[in-house]
Amino acid sequence: MKSRKQQDNWLMLLVGNGYITLSISILLFGCVSAVTDSNRVLAKDDSSKIAQSPAATKENAERLFEEGQALYQKGSAESLRQAIQKWQEARLLYRAVGDRRGEATTLNNIGAVYNALGEKQKALDYYNQALPIRRAVGDRGGEATTLNNIGAVYDALGEKQKALDFYNQALPIFRAVGDRSMEATTLTGIGVVYSALGEKQKALDFYNQALPILRAVGDRRGEATTLNNIGGVYSALGEKQKALDFYNQALPISRAVGDRSGEATTLNNIGSVYSDLGEKQKALVFYNQALPIYRAVGDRRGEATTLNNIGLVYSDLGEKQKALDYYNQALPIRRAVGDRGGEATTLNNIGLVYSALGEKQKALVFYNQALPLMRAVGDPYGEVTILDNIRALGGF
Repeated sequence: MKSRKQQDNWLMLLVGNGYITLSISILLFGCVSAVTDSNRVLAKDDSSKIAQSPAATKENAERLFEEGQALYQKGSAESLRQAIQKWQEARLLYRAVGDRRGEATTLNNIGAVYNALGEKQKALDYYNQALPIRRAVGDRGGEATTLNNIGAVYDALGEKQKALDFYNQALPIFRAVGDRSMEATTLTGIGVVYSALGEKQKALDFYNQALPILRAVGDRRGEATTLNNIGGVYSALGEKQKALDFYNQALPISRAVGDRSGEATTLNNIGSVYSDLGEKQKALVFYNQALPIYRAVGDRRGEATTLNNIGLVYSDLGEKQKALDYYNQALPIRRAVGDRGGEATTLNNIGLVYSALGEKQKALVFYNQALPLMRAVGDPYGEVTILDNIRALGGF
């Protein structure tokens, strides 16, 4: 089968030889004024009691907010959960003292944490609570940040047109309020969507609009993200050395700013390029550097992607049972985080292993599970790959 490649939101789907391997190209969610919630929501009477207590002060809310921010910046799965708790307490205090702007910022931030933890629907719930409050208080910059964040979630869920709708609402607001950093973040997000839709040159146009802005405002984390995304486009276009050049520019920046998730993403992407170049052992070295970082920061989507990619390498090396072991670790994680495109990818790859082992009927079962998922997320390239795999079995 002719090699075909595509980028799906933060996930770049590289399709070749019937396999689908994912290398993540991450998108920043903006500033720290964007994050999610825990299970603890007090009833109206409870918040009234808070308002009557001496602790119900704006100063205490701000202290809790800052404590949450410090925990968020640590970036581990445990500290992210702790940040949610702090922000949840801050949110209730902001509400109790009538600080709607503070409440909206905290709701947005709780959403961003849930997004980082892969809990996309929960993230949307909190963003959708934040958005009308931000509009009501006239916080245009905050409104645009939340619109951007909602766009990023829809992108991750495979709803590309919906993602574009939200990004295109956010972009003119960021320009109007002069927030160049978030303008660049949104340009990057739009580029990611166009790349996923197969419009690679359009994606590069948006990335190349974002990159000089990020450098001008000193947003090194955003710069690394965009360099990584440009690398993803060049990889998809078959320009592997150019892709490596951009990934190798991104990696030291991610490390310098302490962006462990971004570091893992770029390590994973470098591994993917080496795998494509046939340097399988080198690919494993990079994947095995990425995997523990994803686990440490609680990025389950990234963890599943890398498990899938390791499985692909072992399959290419002829170690089919080892490949199945990794695919079977990836699959339940993809389902747990609601990554339907990734789930379809791994189901397809399991089907290919069974096909190679001569278990054609078993292969067909997995392909037939993968196909409707790939259609549901609107991935025509992945759909064609799976259909070709089914035809190769004589399924049609």
